[in-house]
Amino acid sequence: MKITAVDPFYLRMPDITTAADGTQDTLLVRIQTDTGLEGWGECDASPLVSLAVYCCPMSHGNIINIRTSLIGETIDGPDDVLRLSEKALRNGLDIQQIQHAYSGAEIALWDVIGQKLNKPVYRLLAEMSGTASIAHPKLPYASVLFGDTPEATHRIATRLREQGYRAAKFGWGPMGKFGEENDIALVRAAREGMGTEAQIMIDAGVVWGSDHETTYQRAEAFSQFSPTWLEEPLAPDAIDAYGALTCRNPSVRIAAGEGSNTYRMAEDMIVHGGIQFVQIDAGRIGGIIPSFQVRQLAEQHGIHYVNHTFKSHLSLAAALHVFVTNPDFNLLEYPAAGSELSQRLITEPFPVESDGLVRVKELPGLGVRIDTEAIRPYLAPVRIEVGTDAVFEQSSL
Repeated sequence: MKITAVDPFYLRMPDITTAADGTQDTLLVRIQTDTGLEGWGECDASPLVSLAVYCCPMSHGNIINIRTSLIGETIDGPDDVLRLSEKALRNGLDIQQIQHAYSGAEIALWDVIGQKLNKPVYRLLAEMSGTASIAHPKLPYASVLFGDTPEATHRIATRLREQGYRAAKFGWGPMGKFGEENDIALVRAAREGMGTEAQIMIDAGVVWGSDHETTYQRAEAFSQFSPTWLEEPLAPDAIDAYGALTCRNPSVRIAAGEGSNTYRMAEDMIVHGGIQFVQIDAGRIGGIIPSFQVRQLAEQHGIHYVNHTFKSHLSLAAALHVFVTNPDFNLLEYPAAGSELSQRLITEPFPVESDGLVRVKELPGLGVRIDTEAIRPYLAPVRIEVGTDAVFEQSSL
């Protein structure tokens, strides 16, 4: 079958704030074929910057946009996804956000192929890698921001516990901005609100830059509350600082990797940063295959692979297929407090089932369906002109 259309869609909430909430807007990518099949993917990056990578006029042989690379191509199996990924990334070699942007298309290609072959994506990945194709349930941890105060954080944690969550991650907000005493109070509030039996995770939101000494001190201070990990305490490229931190074996394990937009960046974080949990966003690193490759690297190094998903249940679907066949990687970042847009994106979000776990959908492709009617009000009109020529005009859903 042939690819007939590659359409990016910019959606956004009416009001955008400075909160570290990546669900306020998004870029979806739809790929259509001459057989009537269509697949969807989502990018976790600045939507309009990513959109430009789909339609920017060619500058030379290393700056060719994604749509030009894909439209008219044949796609019949997983090997074609790999081939087209190589082509698109090679053609966009000098486009700096190519991996971020291409993530949406790559995920959509897997969705199409899964539907064509009538198999869930995770089964196709298992066949490619020669591994078992048994899907294992995951323990969802509710992914939320810290409240503005310890009291607000306690209320958030209490609500999550009452909703039945057995794990929750609290991040960003005031963490690291108002001194050690406030930081400790925030973590104490999260622990007390969630109770002693639940897992809590702390996301410092890169607040300490390359300051591994302060990070070590905070990790030791937080250890009294038994967090599962301290996440992203340092900048994504502070590899030496991560290495210096993990060499000291802090009492709380260190997680990072969501800022990796290439496999090589994730490899550097694992091999030289010494982290114990690697967190990969399929919507940033280039899609499902590079995410799966990092999963394999984590297996080789004996560390935990965890998805980074603070976007929507479309992104969650892509994330699940990457590592659902590994029973040891049992934690799932679960979007629990996203915008109305993110909550309405698909028709049937992944439920937390009666046993407290989340399971992949045993359906072809990603196994989810976009609710085009529900999200149409969020579609932002976009028209890009160069001189008198329209380079891009947003398609209707």
